[in-house]
Amino acid sequence: MVSGKNFPHITHSSFVVNIPRERVGVLIGEGGSVKAEIERLLGVSLQVDSSEGTVVISLAKPVEEGGDPASLFKARDIVTAIGRGFSPEKALKLVEDGTVLTVIDLTDYVGDSPNHLARVKARVIGTQGKTRRIIEETCQVDVSVYGDTVAIIGEYENARAAEEAVVTLVRGAPHGAVYRMLNEYARRRKTGGLYPPRPRF
Repeated sequence: MVSGKNFPHITHSSFVVNIPRERVGVLIGEGGSVKAEIERLLGVSLQVDSSEGTVVISLAKPVEEGGDPASLFKARDIVTAIGRGFSPEKALKLVEDGTVLTVIDLTDYVGDSPNHLARVKARVIGTQGKTRRIIEETCQVDVSVYGDTVAIIGEYENARAAEEAVVTLVRGAPHGAVYRMLNEYARRRKTGGLYPPRPRF
């Protein structure tokens, strides 16, 4: 860990990601294990300012020496996912090609009223986690409801379907209509992976 003033000059081969300070310990892991695993898998360097929640992500090797710029994007998404409440184990699924992270900012739909945010988060989670579980199982994704966001990890088409379900719930659709939409998506996926139609309600 380094302080903000000691961060190197930020170049086109680096990303800066800000995560909640309470998630910094999860990103680092016991004895630095999670941070080290991300660095090892992707060939990147993470410099973490634990007091600010700022993470600088750089290639461990320059591109001309074999550094892969695509690894920067994957590392950025993994760090962001951990910051959005995912466990490191789930966030590391983003190492795989074709697996994407989607982050839905609930304030874009209901503003920043604590009451409105609590209401829509409860709709996405459902009683005893039922709705979130149905979205995860039907779309084969992982879902994290954290702070003012809902984040999704999964293969591209599955993540899109889960995002559509979440946004539809946030906009006020009945749960039953969304469940029917998800079931239709699951059926169509088996016969060609078609994106689900919007529900009628």
